[in-house]
Amino acid sequence: MNPAPDLNKATALAATGPTRAATAPRIRLLSHGYSIDHPDPELGEQLMADALGVADRDAMHGILRQLVKASVKDERPDEVNLGFMISMVKSIKPRDSVEAMLVAQMVCVHVMAMRCAYHLANAEDIARQDSAGRALGRLARTFPIQMEALNRYRNNGEPAITVQNVSVGDGGKAIVGNVTQHASVIVSDKNGATAVTDARIVSIPDRGAQEHEPVDARREAWA
Repeated sequence: MNPAPDLNKATALAATGPTRAATAPRIRLLSHGYSIDHPDPELGEQLMADALGVADRDAMHGILRQLVKASVKDERPDEVNLGFMISMVKSIKPRDSVEAMLVAQMVCVHVMAMRCAYHLANAEDIARQDSAGRALGRLARTFPIQMEALNRYRNNGEPAITVQNVSVGDGGKAIVGNVTQHASVIVSDKNGATAVTDARIVSIPDRGAQEHEPVDARREAWA
C-alpha cells in the first residue's frame, strides 16, 4: 500500500488549519440573545474582538449587541443582515475602539439607507415616497461625512487638501517634492507632479486705516 495519499491529506489539513482558526466566527441568533459560533468560546471571542477592532470582551459584546439590534428585519434580528454588517466592519479594519464605534455607525447607516431605498421603490403613494426619499437623502449625506471623519481621525486630524490648478505669480515660489508642514497643501498637476506652494500670511488693514489713507495721500500732494 502506498502511504503517499494519506500523507498528502494530512499535509493539506495542517495547511488549512491556521487559516480556519484565523477566520472570524459567525454569530448564531438565539431566542434570548446570540452566541459566537466557535468550538473554543475564548478563542471565538478573541477572534471577534479582533474583527471588530476592540480591545476587550465588554467592548466586543457591546458592539455586537448594537449590531444585532440594528440588523432587525420584520421586528426580529436577522442573521444574514448581521453577518453582512460584521463582514463590512471587518473589511474596513478598525484599529481602536473609536474607529470601531464609527465604523459600526457607518455600516448601520448604509443598511438603513438601503432599507429606505427599498421603501422608496415600493411606495404606493406620494406621502410614502416623500418620507422614504427624505430619509434616504439624509442617510446618503451622512455616510460620506462619516467616511471623512474616519479618514481625518486616522490622519491625526490633518486631512490632506488636494488643489488641482495653481497659478504662481511673479516672485512666487513653488517647491516640487515632499514637504512636511503642520497643515500641508498638496498640489497635483496633469503630469502627476506634486508641488506645495509657499504659505503666505496677508494682513488686512482695518477700516480706519483704509479710510485715512486717501487723506494722507492728499496731504503729501499739497506739500
